[in-house]
Amino acid sequence: MTAVPEQKKAPEAGTPKRLPPGGQRGGPPWMSAGMPAEKSLNFGPSARRLLNRLRPQRLHLAAIVSLAVASVAASVVGPKILGRATDIIFTGVIGRQLPAGSSADQAVAAARAAGNDNFADMLARMDVVPGVGIDFPALGRVLLLALGLYLAASLLMWWQGWLLNGVVQRTVLRLRAEVEEKLNRLPLPYFDRQPRGELLSRVTNDIDNISQTLSQTLSQLLTSLLTVVGVLAMMFWISPLLALVALVAVPLSVVVTQQIAKRSQQKFIAQWRHTGELNGQIEEAYTGHELVKVFGRQREVQAAFTDKNEELFRASFGAQFISGIIMPAMMFVGNLSYVAIAVVGGLRVASGSMSLGDVQAFIQYSRQFTQPLTQVASMANLLQSGVASAERVFAVLDADEQTPDPEPARVTDPHGRVEFAHVSFRYAPDEPLIEDLSLVAEPGHTVAIVGPTGAGKTTLVNLVMRFYELDAGRITLDGVDITTMRRDDLRGRIGMVLQDTWLFGGTIRDNIAYGRPDATEEEILTAARATFVDRFVRSLPDGYDTVIDEEGSNVSAGEKQLITIARAFLAEPSLLILDEATSSVDTRTEVLLQRAMAALRSDRTSFVIAHRLSTIRDADLILMMEHGRIVEQGTHEQLLAAKGAYHRLYRSQFAGALVDDEDEAAPRTPSVQGALSS
Repeated sequence: MTAVPEQKKAPEAGTPKRLPPGGQRGGPPWMSAGMPAEKSLNFGPSARRLLNRLRPQRLHLAAIVSLAVASVAASVVGPKILGRATDIIFTGVIGRQLPAGSSADQAVAAARAAGNDNFADMLARMDVVPGVGIDFPALGRVLLLALGLYLAASLLMWWQGWLLNGVVQRTVLRLRAEVEEKLNRLPLPYFDRQPRGELLSRVTNDIDNISQTLSQTLSQLLTSLLTVVGVLAMMFWISPLLALVALVAVPLSVVVTQQIAKRSQQKFIAQWRHTGELNGQIEEAYTGHELVKVFGRQREVQAAFTDKNEELFRASFGAQFISGIIMPAMMFVGNLSYVAIAVVGGLRVASGSMSLGDVQAFIQYSRQFTQPLTQVASMANLLQSGVASAERVFAVLDADEQTPDPEPARVTDPHGRVEFAHVSFRYAPDEPLIEDLSLVAEPGHTVAIVGPTGAGKTTLVNLVMRFYELDAGRITLDGVDITTMRRDDLRGRIGMVLQDTWLFGGTIRDNIAYGRPDATEEEILTAARATFVDRFVRSLPDGYDTVIDEEGSNVSAGEKQLITIARAFLAEPSLLILDEATSSVDTRTEVLLQRAMAALRSDRTSFVIAHRLSTIRDADLILMMEHGRIVEQGTHEQLLAAKGAYHRLYRSQFAGALVDDEDEAAPRTPSVQGALSS
């Protein structure tokens, strides 16, 4: 074996120091909180990618478009019909004022003779009957037709909205499922680099924001686009001149919207980035709430929260304010267009070039024409917010996955023999950790791994579990390279009990059976009795049906640890890993845990990581690790007799506290001197 000492490298300015989980050196790098993809995608590609996720529901989308076309067509025809009703009323009013018994031609000639040429031109275009008032039967038929069209348009729009809501929710359902599956395929180093609150924000807040954006914008965008096309066709049919006047507002509206949207997009990206950072800070503060109280860091935590909250406020205010300018700007442009149409239309009615009903219909169309443009512009802030969230979710979906499992090789004769052959591994390319390590754990033996913090003890068992891939060498289980086994098969043969217990919200029975959901009641009770869980469960009012809350606060730390050992016992693994399983419990509970783990290790190959050397005295083999390599190995008695690194570590547990020369000038006791010399 080649010993390569750990290299200490000063972090660059502004770069957080890399720490492993739990704050130990030698672990995977940890990045600063809350950053999404360093370089944000453009709005266009991200929006297209989001819309492409609707493709699996083409039939529903085709029905939605058809319903929208029919609804918009009915709505667009409405103003023209109402214009006809206006013409009937206006014709009746004018006809009643003309002398009865004369013809329309005579009325036109009389007007020209009186010098009212504009009035004569207007009468010439009207179907007026002198002396006859409003034709109420005809007016009633026209109004009923308009009412029917608007009612049909509303029903079709409701049906379209119902279908679209189903399409959006099914799309978001698949997106959530893809993210969940993706998280299960991501390697452990990805989670080491991502703060928990930031990742939770991406898979909850951002997906919810995508759902809201699609629900509120797709229907309006589709309807607005069709309305613009339909209204534009009707406007050119009624009066090409007025249609051109109305179109002058379009390029002006586009320029205004682009300029404002360009400035607000970065604000929305910053808003959701700061949201993720704030979530991470809150999650971290409240997870360690007790430590914050103990060390009196409430003010510092509050100050950090205030800073993050202020950053979020500034980004959110800027995004909403800038994008909010779009609506009044578009209304101003629309009003300019409305005034121009009213003036030109009035002149054309006066000249007899258009009927009053057509002008009234055109004014309605001008409103219908500018309203969709205004709606689309007002949705710019929601669209940009949704696309910014989509970018963050896509960053998770695009993350590099763990290497796929090969065609599985099976262990035909499982005994639990583990061999490390020239294994090398490092978390960071420039920081060597384990170099050329070789060892063998025989079936049924207990192998204890000891050493100072950062020596690579936990890393060693993480490599056995294939949480990380090797840089060189190989690890075999019963002669089979673990890289040729499916991860599920490999981990199904391994039981693990960690220092940090994990219990989910459920009954004690469910927690014990977590590794074997199909276990019988008798098997659960057998595992509980063998690991001393049954002793304290019987004293609980609900026994094994006692519900453990999310934090596991209704059972003690030792009881939680016993439950995790029972869980591993019930799984019946061929290989057992115990990582500091007794370090956080009292001495009396430790005795029970030792007995439980002794029963658990029976006839199984076991790796035990411990700082309390008294807990591994009976191990068949003890490995002393320093700087990622094994410096000593043997039994407890053999290593003590060798008086090497293990002997020094063992003696240091019983030596007095070390005192720094600058802080204390008093002579040291012999035990301290011995510890120092070691």
